[in-house]
Amino acid sequence: MKKEERTALIDKFKTHDGDTGSSEVQIALLTERINQMVEHLKTHKKDQHSRRGLLVMVGKRKRLLRYLEGSDSKKYEALTESLKLR
Repeated sequence: MKKEERTALIDKFKTHDGDTGSSEVQIALLTERINQMVEHLKTHKKDQHSRRGLLVMVGKRKRLLRYLEGSDSKKYEALTESLKLR
């Protein structure tokens, strides 16, 4: 992911100025990395090390989504809809 793409994602999902680490931003960045890794694994089917990394990222995103759902369900709904997760 290029710096411009990363900055655009952060700008889209930030909750306030200077926000780079809120749950929404982390979930958006993880989702982008997961999508890139899925595309990589479609062409490199035997890359087991990257597959494990993908599973780690999916687990981390799942935990962050569970946290966000418990703390603010409206933000959770908006985020899952905008990222087309569920």
